[in-house]
Amino acid sequence: MTETDHETVTAGYADRIGTLLRALEIDPPAAGEMLVHSPIDGGVLIGLRPDTPAEVDTALAEAAAAFGSWRLVPAPQRAAVVRELAVLLRRHQDELAELVTLEVGKIPAEARGEVQEMIDICEFAVGLSRQLYGYTMASERPGHRLMETWHPLGVVGVISAFNFPVAVWAWNTAIALVCGDTVVWKPSDRTPLTALACHTLLRRAADTAGADRRIHQLVLGSAGAGAQLTDDERVALVSATGSVAMGRAVAPRVAARFGRCLLELGGNNAAVVGPSADLDLAVRGIVFAAVGTAGQRCTSLRRLIVHSTVADDLLDRLVRAYRQLRVGNPLEPGVQVGPLHGPDAWAGMWDALARARGDGGEVLCGGDRVEPEGLGPGAFYADPAIVRMPAQTEVVREETFAPILYALTYDDFDTALALHNGVPQGLSSAIFTTDQREAERFLAADGSDCGIANVNIGTSGAEIGGAFGGEKHTGGGRESGSDAWKAYMRRATNTINYSTELPLAQGIRFD
Repeated sequence: MTETDHETVTAGYADRIGTLLRALEIDPPAAGEMLVHSPIDGGVLIGLRPDTPAEVDTALAEAAAAFGSWRLVPAPQRAAVVRELAVLLRRHQDELAELVTLEVGKIPAEARGEVQEMIDICEFAVGLSRQLYGYTMASERPGHRLMETWHPLGVVGVISAFNFPVAVWAWNTAIALVCGDTVVWKPSDRTPLTALACHTLLRRAADTAGADRRIHQLVLGSAGAGAQLTDDERVALVSATGSVAMGRAVAPRVAARFGRCLLELGGNNAAVVGPSADLDLAVRGIVFAAVGTAGQRCTSLRRLIVHSTVADDLLDRLVRAYRQLRVGNPLEPGVQVGPLHGPDAWAGMWDALARARGDGGEVLCGGDRVEPEGLGPGAFYADPAIVRMPAQTEVVREETFAPILYALTYDDFDTALALHNGVPQGLSSAIFTTDQREAERFLAADGSDCGIANVNIGTSGAEIGGAFGGEKHTGGGRESGSDAWKAYMRRATNTINYSTELPLAQGIRFD
């Protein structure tokens, strides 16, 4: 393939970006030095101008000013903006999904699913706007009422990662807006086009609903823009998604100014496969969880802990399934595994496999770089790997953001749980079993130590109705469903005295 051929391929994707932006009725952004590459071929899609520190400061000031009035709008009326956003997302689902594919490299089915996730959380948030409940408690004092109320928190800074460029933003933003907060979004510098599209649609929704469009701000740039959000006193909550290293940098800086953090960091997710497991079901769940998004999900399955009596059978089935996977350009029909997001991801995978071999691991399949025909040298594709390990070594305890599945065996369930919990991360987990005792034990207090624990389903593909997040080095944050909305609000305890007396609590007398 000549350099001219590669330039032609890249130009084709760049032209497609222009078509998609026009379909979304978005004016071409100002050109600049922040280059957006497509992992599909490694070529440049567009060059954008990053925001200056002064522009980030202006965005924060606008969000803070808008909060003053937005917090006084009744929650069901605030939900009108989110409802209109869902309408626009449905209308433009195809264009948004294609943007996700071009910027991230997801296969179209996964990209469309991510956009659907935005629509789903908007629907959830609209319903939530009428359910921001507080408790009324029994007072020990006669003629008194004791209750709690929930109030908007302030400006929410959202820092999102490349692998889910729009869904995680929507989780935070839809909930924050109905809770009465304003939002400043700093997306990954690898995926600014999807961010620009979503920001434009949300502001269009605000206009339709008659709301102040300043409730949502977008800042583009590298780590410096994120640091401004982290350090600024006007940002009441920083919701950050990314690596453990990023969380280590963000959390103490926010804590130093007594701000709030919501962290969703790395995962080193495992599935236990018991001797009674339905192996056909297990294979389907394991393969998608391990290779979906080319292993670049925080919930990707990275460790397989399988009972010794079924290990050989299960691994043989998995190897056969892996060898049927089609790795390549996600825009081509039938492709199941798209590209890694750049050379660093491939280097990390190569290094992890070398270390695993050094620890006595046996690579059962995969692990090689794949070079699909017609794509340039700047694209990085990998054949998903299965590595049978003699023990849970240091490389297994680390998260490698690539399609590597480490397989370990066990003989008794306590050993399986010890292996499962014996890593620093605690995001998602699964067990495949038809033994009710094993399933219940896995979900019990001394079972999985993860924020997500599944039975007979893989580790990825969480629904928006349940709170999403994990423990330990995953950060402890919760986004999306259940009562995750409480992270975006402040709680006040209220005591109302409707008597003519003034009794003190705990029976104290002060006459």
